Amino acid sequence: MLETVEKNESNVRGYVRLFPTVFEKAQGSELWDSSGNRFIDFFCGAGTLNYGHNNPRVKQALLSYIQADGIQHSLDTATTAKISFLESLEQNILAPRGMDHRVQFTGPTGTNAVEAALKLAKLVKQRSHVIAFTNAYHGHSLGALALTGNSYYHSEYFGSRNNVSHLPFDGYHSGLNSADLLEQMLEDSSSGFPIPAAIILETVQGEGGLNVASPEWLHQVQEICRRRSILLIVDDIQVGNGRTGAFFSFEHADISPDMICLSKSIGGGLPMSCVLVKPEYDQWKPGQHTGTFRGNNLAFVAAAALLEYWQDEKLAQRIKRLASVVSERLDRMHATRPDLILETRGRGMIQGLRLASGFQARKVIDTCFENGLLLEASGPQDEVLKVMPALTIDEEILHEGLDVLQQAIESLAQYPQVGFAAINESNCPIASSPGAASV
Repeated sequence: MLETVEKNESNVRGYVRLFPTVFEKAQGSELWDSSGNRFIDFFCGAGTLNYGHNNPRVKQALLSYIQADGIQHSLDTATTAKISFLESLEQNILAPRGMDHRVQFTGPTGTNAVEAALKLAKLVKQRSHVIAFTNAYHGHSLGALALTGNSYYHSEYFGSRNNVSHLPFDGYHSGLNSADLLEQMLEDSSSGFPIPAAIILETVQGEGGLNVASPEWLHQVQEICRRRSILLIVDDIQVGNGRTGAFFSFEHADISPDMICLSKSIGGGLPMSCVLVKPEYDQWKPGQHTGTFRGNNLAFVAAAALLEYWQDEKLAQRIKRLASVVSERLDRMHATRPDLILETRGRGMIQGLRLASGFQARKVIDTCFENGLLLEASGPQDEVLKVMPALTIDEEILHEGLDVLQQAIESLAQYPQVGFAAINESNCPIASSPGAASV
């Protein structure tokens, strides 16, 4: 059946090259392909399925809503599904955290949220410049792409990098506090560095290689923003929705972003994207920023059902327990094979292993796939394996998947170390590895 994909789908396809099979059904943290082969999911739709496949709460809510002929598409008209989501978000997430952010529904993907946040920040501050960071990933539409660091995604024939400056992310350069550098450049009128409308960052750089910003660095960046009337935007598209432990990835740092971009798991696997905006910055005029699919009511239904997980501390406690399992297992792999694993990275339920090259990481991914485990890599050379299971994964299945990963790491010993860097010449996150273009 893959022949149909090869014949009819664009060359731009990516993940089907990484996982060359035809998936048929899924439940929780398990998938089955059309041949009946079972796979454990440490990939989770690149962070879209934090609550697992066909989550029972979502499934029941959607079936009931569709059976009752509920509205599916509504632009930004009011519907019972939208109101239920807004009430659930306020009750379960915003109010308990003392947040009064308003909700702007954008187009269906994360990059739509980033674009809206950038546009609003420039409107509010009447400035055109934005600061992003090394190894940032914010999406593929033109404004978001200008913020994204990886050169593979850029072309001089489309898009524009105007009005964006990149600074080192926390820990990018040993011995350098890049927040101090930011302060110095903003202070120096001869630095060539304009006062920006906004600074945008991820607290954990998912696609950039699981780089984790320290609470101290995040707090210092926020203080700089406050002193200089710069808006702070946190892109929580991949690492929000409980991925790092709390609902928002920045809660541990005690910061209060002016805007927060949410997508991926907020819709429980259905397309949905929004920006949370502090009320004083909600300065849009009616219809000044629109999107045909900003009213996906099925996603509202799914999201409202999933937010019920946050009515108490049970899920947060579960994430903490499972994250400690992942940390312990990955640390043990590192200690056992320091010749193959350079370091462990990440936080909460987005952790990983940095290997010497993207070639090694792809070998591990391929071996895991052959043995029934789905995972991907990130980082400048795709050298960081990402362990990103569902927050609801059964602990027994979690250990089973980690066993498969450990065995795949051990299998690397059969490959000679020489030549890895030469083989992995491209930065392409999926097609860089041998054989990727053959599907």
